[in-house]
Amino acid sequence: MKKYTPQKIEKKWQRFWEKQKLHETADRPAFAKAPAGKNFMMLAEFPYTSGNLHMGHWFTYSVADMYARYLRMNGYNVMFPIGFDAFGLPAENAAIKHGSTPQKWTTQNIKNMTKQLKTIGAAFDWSRVVDTSDPDYYKWTQWIFLKLYEKGLAYRGSTTVNWCPKDKTVLANEQVVEGKCDRCDTPVEQRELTQWMFKITAFADSLIDDLEGLDWPETTKIAQKNWIGRSEGTIAEFPIINSQLSISDQLPKLETGNWKLETAVEVFTTRADTMFGATYVVLAPEHPLVEKLKKQITNNKEAEEYIDQTKRKSELQRMTEVKDKTGVELKGISAINPINKKPISVWIADYVLAHYGTGAVMAVPAHDQRDYDFAKKFNLPIKQVVLNDEEFIGQANQEEGVLINSDRFDGMPSEEARKKITEQLKAEGLGRAEKTYRLHDWILSRQRYWGAPIPMINCPACALRDPSGQGYQPVPEEDLPVKLPKLDDFLPVEGGKSPLARAEKWLKVKCPKCGSKDADRDTDTMDTFVDSSWYFVRYTDPHNDDKLADKEKISKWLPVPMYIGGREHNTMHLLYARFITKALNSLGHVEFSEPFISRRNHGVIMGPDGKRMSKSRGNVVDPDGEVAAYGADIVRMNFAFLGPFDQDYAWNPDGLAGIQRFLNRVWNFVSRYSDNQLSIIDNQLIHRVLNRAIKEVGDQIKHHKFNTGVSSLMKLLNELDGQTLQGETLKKISKSQYEVLLKLLAPFAPHIAEELWIETLSHETSIHLESWPEYDEALLQDEMVTVVVQVNGKVRDSIIVKRGLIEAEVKELVLANEKIKKHLEGREIKKLIHIPDKLVNIVVP
Repeated sequence: MKKYTPQKIEKKWQRFWEKQKLHETADRPAFAKAPAGKNFMMLAEFPYTSGNLHMGHWFTYSVADMYARYLRMNGYNVMFPIGFDAFGLPAENAAIKHGSTPQKWTTQNIKNMTKQLKTIGAAFDWSRVVDTSDPDYYKWTQWIFLKLYEKGLAYRGSTTVNWCPKDKTVLANEQVVEGKCDRCDTPVEQRELTQWMFKITAFADSLIDDLEGLDWPETTKIAQKNWIGRSEGTIAEFPIINSQLSISDQLPKLETGNWKLETAVEVFTTRADTMFGATYVVLAPEHPLVEKLKKQITNNKEAEEYIDQTKRKSELQRMTEVKDKTGVELKGISAINPINKKPISVWIADYVLAHYGTGAVMAVPAHDQRDYDFAKKFNLPIKQVVLNDEEFIGQANQEEGVLINSDRFDGMPSEEARKKITEQLKAEGLGRAEKTYRLHDWILSRQRYWGAPIPMINCPACALRDPSGQGYQPVPEEDLPVKLPKLDDFLPVEGGKSPLARAEKWLKVKCPKCGSKDADRDTDTMDTFVDSSWYFVRYTDPHNDDKLADKEKISKWLPVPMYIGGREHNTMHLLYARFITKALNSLGHVEFSEPFISRRNHGVIMGPDGKRMSKSRGNVVDPDGEVAAYGADIVRMNFAFLGPFDQDYAWNPDGLAGIQRFLNRVWNFVSRYSDNQLSIIDNQLIHRVLNRAIKEVGDQIKHHKFNTGVSSLMKLLNELDGQTLQGETLKKISKSQYEVLLKLLAPFAPHIAEELWIETLSHETSIHLESWPEYDEALLQDEMVTVVVQVNGKVRDSIIVKRGLIEAEVKELVLANEKIKKHLEGREIKKLIHIPDKLVNIVVP
């Protein structure tokens, strides 16, 4: 038998698979064992073209490939597509740094990554590759923008944005991590700009409600719900009065009992049951009422100074630096509590944010800890209005209970009181039931070069004729794609404009509506998350020049039945992809409203030091080096064997040697199979062992327990490789039994399995076109089990016995074991503990 040399056989079989087009997937099943209706897109997040592959890519794609190969062997027509997320700031910044262009930089990286991806031996369908920076792709990204614009789901508006002063571009809220740019780690500033936005808030409810039907990690669902932040509660209007004048002169009590005033503060609360305990109102310093009422505010100078101080704080500081409460009372005005018609003071404080909720809160210090801390600092009234089992000692009591000090609502449970109080406010025209959301519309304008140009044209002539002053016109569909012009200077233009503003010939264009020659193209590009929010649709029909994708082909493959990716995308990519899908569904372009039926998050491969791999830390491990030294199959199986797929791991090369020994044993085990007829006992025992392994390994792959799948394979080889079963030594196995071993190995180590299948067993077709072995369910109930044997709690040996043996039978076998005899010699057994089919513990003095 020749020596197992992974590096030689792996390239051979990779070329063979490519020549045979083994992994190219037809829209209809090409082989009989995959009947119509069993199409399965096995989707793993496509890589960003930042450079060479890292260990995380190998972890994701090699383990996902095991699942894809298992599905194919179980009769599914599997598409395992691959592509490149190629637009974005990192490529642009790298090109500037290295004196290149984003196009050249990205093209070279795609070339390198393609070469590396092929070494994994994954069943990628390379005929369906997509590149988001290819005009043939981003033509349809622009088309999606136009379709959303037609329906009012894409619009231009003024808003407070996150501005990265280093990258000189706007960032979505999801791209700000702990107050810093997620790309360059620079502290983010707040600016007021006019930007293009997608109306993601139009789908806020369905983005929450539809999570219930998805097979996703609960942590991912919770992250999305929290980010969307739906709250069901009450909007209450607190009329504002001049505190120096009498209330009766300003708020005449009408016959209906309504209290009305032109100026009022709207607040949102989920605890209307505590409204009788509202003892002051707090506005965000930026609230428009502060400016509107400044003539009535007697300490306006003090208020303006505080507002200036607030502007120097980031939003993150305002959200996190809450221990030392600051604020200023707006003297000269008061608010009227709409439920009891009593005047309360009005304050501004930086812990209230203008864009969150209504930018104002009713403060109930007895039942909200933040309000309690503020009230204690500024000596404001604290009134308890809810009674429950919790004591009110030195902190707010935030639990629900029964109302007290609440007039006619006394004695009413909190839930009922919320409803009744809201009804009264509505009847008096001072409130209503309402939902609010933390989610804001998706700001997609980016003031950088390397992205899909926004397909809009700004025409000054049209703006003069439009009452709203909007002169923007959509690019006609027949003119798509709007291609990126070639530029020599990619640095952002001062004043926050995109580098595209320098492309004068590209910039000037004829207005498609009025024909004016003074129109300009929009110089912003789209957020790269737009590109990746629909790429899975393009996989179904990647070469279609006339459509986003053929609707019939979309229906054959989508929605995606299994999507594997990183948990860092819980509130970015996944949320955006769901929104785009829902928007396309509402417009009739796709027939489903959720893109991904099942989702599994993979873990992160850290450096050997347990920290995230980075060049600056010097802890980057090159996967190419490990493959060159050990081979792809060994590296693949090592990743699978690390532990649960969704956990993080520090890279430890020690595991590679163990996998290498295992595959060497598999390689050498080929000499153990026989074409001759085996003894009855051999056949029975081997059949039982293989029967159990078929079910175990299959179930473990199906449930993404890849580490225990590898363990089961190792256990199987141990049982077949000369181990003793009930006193019989297995010396040979049949060819058909050896084939079962290779089939179970094939998803994990596809190259060695193919080599042994074709070269040793002389099969003419690939093992990866074979069916997964079948097992006998009835036989599983009568199989052999491993029983661990302990003496005084210490493991001394294990024995393989028939399932279901009674204690007396197991005891007889244990006491006959030579290893156990040594530990019992001259000692009296005081007790024997038997856990059926699992363990025996012998207690001796």
